[in-house]
Amino acid sequence: MINFDNTVPVKLKGAGGGLWITIDPSHPESEIIAEIDRLLKKLKHLALNADVTLDTGDAAGQEDLVERIKTHLESNFELGTISTSPQKRSIPPERRRQRDMSKGWNHHKSDVLMLRGRVRSGQKINARKHLIITGDVNPGAELTAGGDIIVLGTLAGKVHAGYPENDGAMIFSLAFNPSLVKIGLITATGAGDPGSQRPEFACVEQESIVVKNYMKDNPFKRMPWPEVI
Repeated sequence: MINFDNTVPVKLKGAGGGLWITIDPSHPESEIIAEIDRLLKKLKHLALNADVTLDTGDAAGQEDLVERIKTHLESNFELGTISTSPQKRSIPPERRRQRDMSKGWNHHKSDVLMLRGRVRSGQKINARKHLIITGDVNPGAELTAGGDIIVLGTLAGKVHAGYPENDGAMIFSLAFNPSLVKIGLITATGAGDPGSQRPEFACVEQESIVVKNYMKDNPFKRMPWPEVI
């Protein structure tokens, strides 16, 4: 299995005499908790009665996850005060656009995985966020991404965008012929037209996967400004 996701579910560091635990909510909750347990047990007496701050970075809406992790820590470890980091204040859209224009987007960190070449049968590629492949994807290959999947070539095989539950993701290719398509939790088989050699994309509409002609229904034409996703 080829896995290009180099991120880790949890990062731990010392902070002001206590511990700062940064959580990546894109990973399964069980994996996050297991990694926290491993790190705290590795510290042994250094974690005893230590104050802990739980941080989800820029990920918003994770209050329930943080509360469950907090309850787990209180039940399984002798720690001091367990608190959460204050959420970073969001930047107004117009101010964010002005900043992007002046800095040329160079200040953004990209989570996009971009590969060049043919993906062959039996290969499995996983991307934490968006996946771009400049090349063909053969039958028998499998692609999985947390966001969009864009193939600048022929797309065959199995493809899952929006893993695990993001049904707002899309799948695009210059020739769309996958054997299985999944977006979020919604699945379709044989979604492509074997005879089609035109650019197409798959998206979710009314809880079903639909495949559209990219030239007629460009999904990006409604966006007035480039956005970092």
